[in-house]
Amino acid sequence: MWKESGRWNEFGPELLRFQDRHERAFCLGPTHEEVITDIARRELSSYRQLPVNYYQIQTKFRDEIRPRFGVMRSREFIMKDAYSFHIDEASLDAGYQRMRDAYTRIFERMGLKFRIVLADSGAIGGSRSEEFHVLADSGEDAIAYNDADHYAANLEMVPTRPGRSAPATEAMTEVATPGVRTIQELADFLAVEPSRCLKTLLVAGSEQPAVALLLRGDHELNPIKAAAQSAVASPLRMLRGAEVEAASGVPPGCVGPVGLDIPIIADHAAASMADFVCGSNRLDSHLRGVNFERDLAIPPSADLRNATAGDPSPEGGGPLSIARGIEVGHIFQLGTKYSESMGATVLNDTGTEQTLAMGCYGIGITRVVAAAIEQNHDERGIIWPASLAPFDVVLIPIKLSKSPRVQTAVEDLHNALTQQGIAVLLDDRDQRPGAMFADADLLGIPHRVVISQRGLDAGTLEYKGRSESDNQNLSESALLALLTAG
Repeated sequence: MWKESGRWNEFGPELLRFQDRHERAFCLGPTHEEVITDIARRELSSYRQLPVNYYQIQTKFRDEIRPRFGVMRSREFIMKDAYSFHIDEASLDAGYQRMRDAYTRIFERMGLKFRIVLADSGAIGGSRSEEFHVLADSGEDAIAYNDADHYAANLEMVPTRPGRSAPATEAMTEVATPGVRTIQELADFLAVEPSRCLKTLLVAGSEQPAVALLLRGDHELNPIKAAAQSAVASPLRMLRGAEVEAASGVPPGCVGPVGLDIPIIADHAAASMADFVCGSNRLDSHLRGVNFERDLAIPPSADLRNATAGDPSPEGGGPLSIARGIEVGHIFQLGTKYSESMGATVLNDTGTEQTLAMGCYGIGITRVVAAAIEQNHDERGIIWPASLAPFDVVLIPIKLSKSPRVQTAVEDLHNALTQQGIAVLLDDRDQRPGAMFADADLLGIPHRVVISQRGLDAGTLEYKGRSESDNQNLSESALLALLTAG
């Protein structure tokens, strides 16, 4: 089925492939568009069966190059994925919006701070996709957003605009820069800002051995945008040292656009630079005071870079801000990418065979757990949102084995809470109180109740919320009222 859809060769090394003893090819599923499309083409025959949504909660496998952060990025994980089938694009749009709204309610009920951002469809494909990101400083992805116009997108998807060129004020001169190779070394050596420097990156071309990409020194190349250029080979591949030297005549770190005899594409911001510093195509020297038109022809320009904080929002609401996010959900409009290649059709209302339109929707269940912890913790441990906590309350009896009165009180309270539908964790270990308190904080249970002989004498129980700093002495009736209020 993966060969039928064309993704056997397209998906890349994350697709975990192997052979059985008969040398037949298999893969472990990283996602299941092919399998579900196969089910649909067998089960669906009429437009009257549409729209329909198939879902599963199941293990996925991806041969990640760098598994890290526990279950945040692992090679085996649990996902809820769903696939919808529609008679046309209008129905797909409506189904996509319903799933988008459902995902929004799910993450709101989880008590997570999140953003919905425009995203690249990647190996899944399709015409539109959005990611749900939990905001956290440890997030793997950078998100650009503007609250004024509600724009939000994965950094790799943010378009940047052409800038205004400044007039030339300096003459081009060559300066000796012994041993200088990186932009930061160059900026430090010449006492200029990296934004005044221009870097020349050589990549493999689609028709030529090399293509030069020009970026401002403080900007980062966006691989997706670069690979979309017709002159650039896809997937994007940076040239290695020997290839750079063969194309330019000098090692990496010395290449510049003046006199360079290979195709050149400048990022919009680079094309608007004036009086900039760049490589001279000579070892241990650079050029400064370089200007387009005067010192070299203006190259074709394109959007090649990642957006940065302060860039204008594409929606016009002002400057962008950048935050880190953890992707926990992703929704796609696949169109007919899989149904067409795999022949998933139904008869429409005129009796004509029609290719199905598809949507795809996923929530990384194990990743949600990790993301919730990254967003909700302190120096003592986890602080679970109430809707995600494995237990609602932890009971900590003091000297349980030595006090029949404490034993009875704990059993009665445990039963009373359970009857109210409250999930209770009873710490009946023979441990010091401090150790039990520390473990309760580490586990992040929202409510902690301590039962002691002293408290029973006073007719109270000691209560503390996980995110609170002070204890409260409450009667059992007051405690039950507090725990059942939410």
